[in-house]
Amino acid sequence: MPETNSRAEIEADLNRVGALPDAEIDLADTALGLAASDHLETSRHPYRLHLAAIADAMKMAAGLPSLNMAGPEGLEARCRLLADVMAGEFAYRGDRMNYDDLQNADLMRVIDRRQGLPVALAILYIHAARSQGWQIEGVNFPGHFVICLFHDGRAAILDPFDGGQMLETGDLRQRLKTTLGESAELQPGHYAGIGNRDILLRLQNNIKVRLIQEGNLPRAAAVVERMLMIAPDAAAFWREAGLIHSRLGNLLAAKHALARFLETADNDAQRHQVARLLQDINQRLQ
Repeated sequence: MPETNSRAEIEADLNRVGALPDAEIDLADTALGLAASDHLETSRHPYRLHLAAIADAMKMAAGLPSLNMAGPEGLEARCRLLADVMAGEFAYRGDRMNYDDLQNADLMRVIDRRQGLPVALAILYIHAARSQGWQIEGVNFPGHFVICLFHDGRAAILDPFDGGQMLETGDLRQRLKTTLGESAELQPGHYAGIGNRDILLRLQNNIKVRLIQEGNLPRAAAVVERMLMIAPDAAAFWREAGLIHSRLGNLLAAKHALARFLETADNDAQRHQVARLLQDINQRLQ
C-alpha cells in the first residue's frame, strides 16, 4: 500500500538525511521528501515509481547494441543518451515562461509538469545518470546551475534546463559574461562540483527567497526549518531561522535557533549581532 505523507514521517526522513555523510544522500528521493512537506495529502509512491521508470529507461537505452558506451566516444554517447531519455522520452524542459513559479523548485510538481528550474531538473538528470553508475555532479556555475558528466578521464558540461545540451567552452564563457559582465573570464572555480546536500539546499533556497519576496514569512520559516533538518550544522540557516521567527513573534523558536547559531558560528560580527538580539528576546520572554 502506498505510504502516506504524515508530517512526522517526512520530518523523520529528513532528519535521517541530516545525519548521513554527503555521499550517502539519495538526492532525488530526498528532494521528494522536501516537496512532500508541502503536499501532505499526496503520496510519494507514484513519484518514486517515476524515478524507477527513469532508471529503467536509462538501462534499456544504454543496452542498445548501436551505442558505444566505452572508449574515446563513450562520453559523447552518454551525453546524448541522457538527453534523449530525459528531454526526449520524458519531455523534461526548463520553464522559461514562468521561471519564478514556486512549482519549479518543488520536485513533485516538476515531475507532474515535466518542467522546472535548472537545479530541480539537474537533480533528475543526476538521478538518471547515477542509476547506471555513471560519475556525475552538480556545478554551481554563476547564474545557472548545470551538471558535469565524467567518463574515461574526460568531462562534459550539460544544461538540463536546455534539453541536456552539451556546453562548450565558448558557450560557458558567453554565459559568464552575460551574468557577470564582459570583463569576466572563466576560472577553475566556475567548474567546481558541489555535494548532494548543497544541491538540495540550493533547491530549497529558491523557494525560500521567493516566499520572502512575497512577504510569506510563515512559509519561509518552514522552508528554513526543513533545510536545517538536512543540514543541522549549517550555522547560517540557524541565524536566518532565528531572524525570521523573531520577525514573526515566535520568540521561543527564535531563541532556540539563535542559540544554536552561537554554538556553531565563527563570524564574530554576526555572533555579536545575534547575541544582542538574543538578549532582547530573553528580556521580552520574561
